[in-house]
Amino acid sequence: MSGVWVWLEHQDSLMAAISKETISAARQVANNLGQPLTALLFGQDVAGVAAAAFDLGVDAVIGADDPVLATFRVSAAAPLVVDLIKERQPAVFLAGHTSTGRDLTAWLAADLDAGLVSDAIQLAVDGDRVVVTRPVYAGKLLGNIRITEGLQLITLRSRAFPAAEATGQTGTAEWLTVSLDEADVPEKLIAFAGRDGGVNLSDAKIIVSGGRGVGGPEGFAPVQALADVLGGAMGASRAAVDAGWVPYDHQVGQTGKTVSPDLYIACGISGAIQHQAGMRTAKTIVAINKDADAPIFKLAHYGVVGDLFKILPALTEEFRQRLGK
Repeated sequence: MSGVWVWLEHQDSLMAAISKETISAARQVANNLGQPLTALLFGQDVAGVAAAAFDLGVDAVIGADDPVLATFRVSAAAPLVVDLIKERQPAVFLAGHTSTGRDLTAWLAADLDAGLVSDAIQLAVDGDRVVVTRPVYAGKLLGNIRITEGLQLITLRSRAFPAAEATGQTGTAEWLTVSLDEADVPEKLIAFAGRDGGVNLSDAKIIVSGGRGVGGPEGFAPVQALADVLGGAMGASRAAVDAGWVPYDHQVGQTGKTVSPDLYIACGISGAIQHQAGMRTAKTIVAINKDADAPIFKLAHYGVVGDLFKILPALTEEFRQRLGK
């Protein structure tokens, strides 16, 4: 077995941010193993994504362009990937820790009887094996895990790795001839609901989150205002979501989204383990809470004890002036 493969995600003919990060991590693994880096690209009208992958440093692209593959459905894509892996025997397969990456790698692990390590935040190479660092016990500890034999399937946490940068490299993709019938795919895409503006939590560099301490739906107004002036996204704790104050897609935590922004501001969030599991890998954590004994302060790099309804407007105004907004 040899070669490092990376799965590319895309939408509207543009490569997803997580795939740029995965290429960057995979490039380092491939260099350390002394093996080529190949991108796997399925979709429709994705030649531009293939060109972008070469520009970001992959050595080869294997693609399948077919209307049935236009939107990812695991039952359509995974059998093709299984056949390719059996035929070409890559040593390492990397994907983003997204719904797509998790679906695909789980299918591959089951079909190929291969080892799978998910949610990696750091990779190292020891001999011919990749050592994966990932959070365990709801993020309270970090574990170093390796797959001891066969194919190594690994998913990477969003924003845990830097994005690959343009190299100016070009190449010619290998396009497979596939014969797919829509009637053979049990999953059907009925509709796609896009996000109405705002910044996606998973991609956000800055997140301002509110918890039970905001007091109600109206309490998220100053949280959103600060997120807007910083060009970030608004998050929430499970307690706030369960109370119906904000929609579920804002939830950060073990049962919500796992995020790794450059800056995470927790407002009125006590810091339960469930919430910490979703944001503890943020590079800088700021906690604002009137309870000086709140657990979030043990995790935070900076803490402010006080009334968030006085502190947030003051911060928002100060940032507005300094950023010229």
